[in-house]
Amino acid sequence: MIVQERMASYINSLDSGNGAFLDELERRALSEDVPIIRQDMQSFLKVLLAMQKPERILEVGTAVGFSAILMAQNTEKTCRITTIEKYEKRIPEARKNFGDAGLEGRITLLEGDALEVMKSLTEPYDMIFMDAAKGQYIHFLPEALRLLRTGGVLVSDNVLQDGDIIESHYAVERRNRTIYKRMREYLYVLKHTDGLLTSIVPVGDGAAVTVKRKERVKI
Repeated sequence: MIVQERMASYINSLDSGNGAFLDELERRALSEDVPIIRQDMQSFLKVLLAMQKPERILEVGTAVGFSAILMAQNTEKTCRITTIEKYEKRIPEARKNFGDAGLEGRITLLEGDALEVMKSLTEPYDMIFMDAAKGQYIHFLPEALRLLRTGGVLVSDNVLQDGDIIESHYAVERRNRTIYKRMREYLYVLKHTDGLLTSIVPVGDGAAVTVKRKERVKI
């Protein structure tokens, strides 16, 4: 655990939930081992949305649509969310969830490889929520920064990899070493690139919150 388990349990016990629809969707997703953002990350994201007040959000990684719905329910009705998913099995379920939540008019789901879809987009976004394949974050970053407006916020979830990120390369399971290496590179770039301001927060499985401070950022 990144945060001591008893402390995390206490913090989560204070949460009032996200309403009947999302609470049921979360219960169902967890029972089916579908990855969704953790409870403390949900609270953190809601606070960021309240502070940032985005009108356009790009999400990389839809799964069953939980986080897209959470973001829609915690922003103004004028906010539009574009979300990208390539796993064909989950796309129909996500679309159904958007419809059942009455949010199909605010959430647009784009199917396909995230990097290729991002390259096809042009409009600037106020916030980008990165929650896809962790080993690809470093490859998504140039396109994410191109699409993010100056002053916009990039939120990258699951960056601490259940604590593996601080371990020696040789202490990490062989099958996870490529992801480990790429994530360490990603975090280094976020913290050492002129024009970016990043805080890495030990909430959930770790989140990097990055503000784009210049129009053109070279990485």
